Amino acid sequence: MGLFGGFNKAKKENLDKGLAKTKESVFQKMTRAVVGKTRVDDDVLDSLEEVLITSDVGVDTTLRIIERIEERVARDKYVNTSELNVILREEIASLLAENEDDTEGDFEFPADKKPYVIMVVGVNGVGKTTTIGKLAHKFKASGKKVILGAADTFRAAAIEQLEIWANRVDVPLVKQKMGSDPASVAFDTLASAKTKDADVVIIDTAGRLHNKVNLMNELTKVKKVMQKVVPDAPHEIMLVLDGSTGQNAFEQAKQFTKATEVTSLAITKLDGTAKGGVVIGVSDQLKVPVKYIGIGEGIDDLQVFNRKEFVDSLFG
Repeated sequence: MGLFGGFNKAKKENLDKGLAKTKESVFQKMTRAVVGKTRVDDDVLDSLEEVLITSDVGVDTTLRIIERIEERVARDKYVNTSELNVILREEIASLLAENEDDTEGDFEFPADKKPYVIMVVGVNGVGKTTTIGKLAHKFKASGKKVILGAADTFRAAAIEQLEIWANRVDVPLVKQKMGSDPASVAFDTLASAKTKDADVVIIDTAGRLHNKVNLMNELTKVKKVMQKVVPDAPHEIMLVLDGSTGQNAFEQAKQFTKATEVTSLAITKLDGTAKGGVVIGVSDQLKVPVKYIGIGEGIDDLQVFNRKEFVDSLFG
């Protein structure tokens, strides 16, 4: 068992509840796709393709899924429509498995990386600060010493929001005044983390996307300055995306992956949308593992992503 433990019944129930809007939408569309059909034929596959695309899975990923199902149907010769859900779950879980890493369903820090440094990126409004706060809560609850760094110095609100979370979770926050050099904040945060023997550092960064070159330069500078304190920092660059924006999340993800090397994803606000299929598409298209999903407003409603449970909740 790792840091956050296994996927228990309560977590699965919360996941089912959080994905209810997407599941209801998918179920209704699937029902219409197979009505009057007894076997999976070209018409059913065409309808399934439409179901996936309109569920924000994305065109390219949908075509990959349909191709996999076509191969299954061709191999098995005859497939009942009643079997379609099972096959769909298996193929999507298999697709997500291609992008998973060794820590899927868990979050262990390598023993030789202390403090473990997470740099969090994402545009304003996606739930970045909230995700950082909830992560800090998770790590602290597991016995880890956590320090936060408010390196989004372009908005006073960003610093204030992170300070509220730091106070709520009761973890130290390193900050400077608005307009300060973000790299300086990151440097001070890591220096403090080493002095206090912290286990994990989470650095917030500016959520601007108006100019890819400026963003790239800024994030590169922050990384270089951090490496003066911790040579291999950051150990993880986490991109936070708002799942409720559907295809817009794809576009944001593409821009950030061009600007910096994103190594993990956190997808938020899945509880208030029918666009939960975006989790599948973003992971597949970016070839980056989804580590966390946000399925509610509560402090415990950030879950470690478990691909099998996610697919079962969505298509079960």
